[in-house]
Amino acid sequence: MALETSADAPAPVRQVTTLVGQWIGRLGAVWVEGQVAQLNRRAGSGTVFLTLRDTLADVSVTVTCPRATLDAMSPPLVEGASVVVHAKPSFYAARGSFSLQARELRMVGLGELLARLERLRQLLAAEGLFAPERKRPLPFLPRSVGLVTSSGSAAERDVVDNARRRWPGVHVTPAYATMQGPRCATEVIEALRRLDRDPGVDVVVVARGGGSTEDLLPFSDEGVVRAVSAMSTPVVSAIGHEQDTPLLDLVADLRASTPTDAARRVVPDLAQELAGVAATRDRARDLVLRSVEREQELLDRLRSRPAMADPRTLLAARGEEVSALRDRARRTLRHRLDRAADDVAHRRARARALSPLETLRRGYAVVTDAAGHVPAGVDELPVGTTVTVRLADGRIHATTTAVEKEES
Repeated sequence: MALETSADAPAPVRQVTTLVGQWIGRLGAVWVEGQVAQLNRRAGSGTVFLTLRDTLADVSVTVTCPRATLDAMSPPLVEGASVVVHAKPSFYAARGSFSLQARELRMVGLGELLARLERLRQLLAAEGLFAPERKRPLPFLPRSVGLVTSSGSAAERDVVDNARRRWPGVHVTPAYATMQGPRCATEVIEALRRLDRDPGVDVVVVARGGGSTEDLLPFSDEGVVRAVSAMSTPVVSAIGHEQDTPLLDLVADLRASTPTDAARRVVPDLAQELAGVAATRDRARDLVLRSVEREQELLDRLRSRPAMADPRTLLAARGEEVSALRDRARRTLRHRLDRAADDVAHRRARARALSPLETLRRGYAVVTDAAGHVPAGVDELPVGTTVTVRLADGRIHATTTAVEKEES
């Protein structure tokens, strides 16, 4: 029943919000369709909060859902998905906020399509097709850039014009294909394989100027993804805007946000490269000049030293040192020779003192028979025996005429 109020008898806010809550509470559960604008999972909480918005009007509502209900969905619910929710409306009087308490969620329309794409993404990711280690580096300056796009499209003009503006001598090899519709995936696969077989093509760009999710579906086709994965030539994906994420972006070696960005990524800027070369040349010249200056300073310091200014100074000092060493060596050698001469003289004197000749010089003589034997007594020299008498200064040859034997 209507609330009776007037300017003199107004109703307090709490009464109005309480009545609104009672009126909404009498509503039963309803099915609501909308798009998930925001998904908030709070750690440790058993409730998930969703923002569900109308696809035509600027109207949104908060939906609370048990975490178990959301976790049971396969594939997982993602932002942007279209869903139908079986929920009971509720009104929180303390805050004056309206929300829906979800009991069941189902993906419909584009949401169901996104769910299939998510399942395919998970399958291909499990096979390793999106692994970072599979990404190939782009060549610094490709001989030819392969371009997969539709003939005469804005994407083609963006890639070609920007590439030639950056590097005028760049060569673009186009491979035209339908970029949307039922024939798109087949023609794109054939164009990719044709460019991959061309040995002159160093990098391939797949370009399209964005579009709706439905328009970009062929670039999430499993055949297209596997064809890109099997290519030996690096592939750059430039088929959507920044917010578009088809599966081709994940398998490509590089994702460009737009066709213009793709041209910037695959072709270096001639002006920048020339500026880099000039800067490198200037740095190299400065380094060489500084190195030469350092070496010149070192040479100047070396030349300023006394030894280098007049090398004879070192020679004179070394000459005096050599002379002193020579004199010392002579004195040492002379001293050693004197000692050696004295030693030789002493040894010669001792040898002479022990020599039999010294005995003979004192008046003695040595008698030997004809055989050279020294007789032990006169009995061995009978009369008429030829003998030799050895004196200090010579020998006497004689014959015994008489023998006298002394009694001991």
